[in-house]
Amino acid sequence: MRLQEYWGVGPKTADLLEAELGVERAVRAVESADVGTLVDAGLSRGRATRILRRATGAAGLDTLGTGDARDVYGDLLELAARDALTDGAADRIRVLTPLSSRSAAADRLDRIHAAREVWSGLDDDGRESVVATFERYDEAGAGRRAAVDAALDLREVGASDGGPFERLADLDADALEDAVDALGAVQGEFGAGGDDEPLSVGEGADDQLDRLRTQLTAARRLDDAALDVLETVRGQGVRSLEEFQSAVISYVAEETGVTPSEVRAVAPDEARDETDFVSATLRALVADLEGQVADREAVVAGELRETLDTAGGEIEAAVDAVDELAFDLSLARFAAKHDLTRPTLVPDGLAVREARNLFIDGETQPVSYGVGDHSVSGGARAADPPSGDRVAVLTGANSGGKTTLLETLCGVALLASMGLPVPAEEAQVGRFDAIVFHRRHASFNAGVLESTLRSVVPPLTGEGRALMLVDEFEAITEPGRAADLLNGLVDLTVDRGALGVFVTHLAEDLAPLPDTARIDGIFAEGLTDDLDLRVDYQPRFGTVGRSTPEFIVSRLVANASDRDERAAFRSIAAAVGEEAVQRTLSDAEWQG
Repeated sequence: MRLQEYWGVGPKTADLLEAELGVERAVRAVESADVGTLVDAGLSRGRATRILRRATGAAGLDTLGTGDARDVYGDLLELAARDALTDGAADRIRVLTPLSSRSAAADRLDRIHAAREVWSGLDDDGRESVVATFERYDEAGAGRRAAVDAALDLREVGASDGGPFERLADLDADALEDAVDALGAVQGEFGAGGDDEPLSVGEGADDQLDRLRTQLTAARRLDDAALDVLETVRGQGVRSLEEFQSAVISYVAEETGVTPSEVRAVAPDEARDETDFVSATLRALVADLEGQVADREAVVAGELRETLDTAGGEIEAAVDAVDELAFDLSLARFAAKHDLTRPTLVPDGLAVREARNLFIDGETQPVSYGVGDHSVSGGARAADPPSGDRVAVLTGANSGGKTTLLETLCGVALLASMGLPVPAEEAQVGRFDAIVFHRRHASFNAGVLESTLRSVVPPLTGEGRALMLVDEFEAITEPGRAADLLNGLVDLTVDRGALGVFVTHLAEDLAPLPDTARIDGIFAEGLTDDLDLRVDYQPRFGTVGRSTPEFIVSRLVANASDRDERAAFRSIAAAVGEEAVQRTLSDAEWQG
C-alpha cells in the first residue's frame, strides 16, 4: 500500500516515513495506530494522532458533525490521557474514535469495568507498585526487555486478581526469566528489524567478548599513536634491534592486556627498521583482535538468537499483555478518578440522571435530563425527565448553565459512542450517526448565519439519526427571524426522527411546537451574600425559564461606587421592577 493513500500523508510526509522506517514498517505503524513510532520518525505528536484517527476510525470521526463537537471530543480524550499509565497508553487513548459497532462499544465497556474492579480492589501499595512499574517501563524505552521486566513485576502484583491481569497469568514466567538476560545482552531493540536481523551483542553479555573488545580498543589507541610508542621504547635505552623488538612486544602486551606470545605471533619476522616494526606489529594486532571479536560476537549472538527464538512467542505475548494492561488500567484510572458510570446502550434516546460536566473543576450541581424514549429517573433532587419527546427547547436565566448542559449531553453521547463510561449516576444513550453541537457565537452577520446553517442542517438530511445540541440562534440573526429559523429547525428535527435540545431566550416567540417537543426552563433564585447569582441548574420540565434581570440590576445597585452611579442603576431598576430589585437586595442582606 502507498503511504500517500492514508489521509494526511502527503509526499513530504511519505518520503520522511519511508526514509526513517521503510514502507512496510510505516504502514504497520499506521495500521496499528502506533503514534510513538511515527513520532520517533519525525512527525509531531499532534499530526501523527490526526493521521491515525483517520486511518483507524474515519467512519467514527464522521459522527462529529460540527467543529464544537470535535472540540469536545478532543478535550475528552486529552482529559482521559492525563490518567494514562504509559506514554503508549496515552497515545492509544488520543486516537480513539466513536465506534460504528455497538457490540464493540459494549466490549470496551466490559473491559473497562473489569479493569476498574481490579484497580479499585488494589490497596494503595498495589496501585503505587503498578504505577512505578509502568514508569520504569517508559523510562527504559518501552522496548521488549522493558515489557518482559514489566510483565514479570506486574505478575507479582495482580496476576491472581483476574480481569486484565489474566493475560499475565498465562505467560511462561520461566521462559521470560531466561529471555530477560538475553534481551539485555542485545544492543538495540530486538525484533524491530524482523526475524533475520543481525544481532549486536552489548557490553556485559559475555566476559570473553568484553575482554577482547577492551584489548581491541587499547590496540587501536596504540596504533593511532605509533610514533609515541616508538619514542617510549627507544627511551628505555635498548642497544640492538633484537632488544628493541622484544621491548616493543612487552610494552604492547602490558598496554593492551594481550599476552606477549600473542603479540609476538602477529609481529613481522622481518622489518626494514624500528619504525616499520612498530607500525606493522600494531596493525597486525588490531586486525587479529578485530577477527577474534567478530568470531566471538558471532558465537554469542548465535546463543542469544537461540534463546530469544525459543522464548519469542512468550516475549511477544508479554509485549502485547503489558500494552493492553496499560491501556485498560489507564481508562480504569480515568473512570475511577471522575466517578464515571457504565451507560446503557439503547436503540434510541439520550437521558442522564445526576450528570456532571467533566470540564468544570470543583463541586457542581448535577442535573437530570432526557429526550427521546428512556426510563431514566430524575433521582432524589429532580423530577423524572419526560420520555418520548424528540425535542426540548431549553430556556432560562443568563449564566444558568444551559450551554454547560448541552456540553454535558454532548460529552455523554461521545463517551458512550467510544465505549467509555460517562459522568452520570445513570445514562441511557442511543446510537447517533451524527452528533451536532453548536455553541453560541458572538458574531451577528450573514456570514455567521450561513456557516451555522451549513453546519447544523446537513446532518439532518442523511438517513442516519442525528443528535442536535444547538445554542442560541438569536445570537446570529435578529430575534424575530431567529424564532422562525428555530421553529423550522425543530420541525425538521422531529420530521427526520432526530433528537434535539435547543437553547433559546425566544420561547414565547415560537410558533406552536410539534407534539413531540417541549419547553424546559432553568431558573435563577436570587443572589448570594457575595452577590453571585444563585441558580438552580436543574431544568424544570414543561416550564419556560426566566432570565430574571432584576437579580443582575440588584447586584449593580449594590456594587455602585458612588451616589450618582447608584441613582443611574436605580433608574434601570425602575424599568425592570423597583419592588423586585428591593426584594432581591433585602434577601441578599444588602441595602441600596
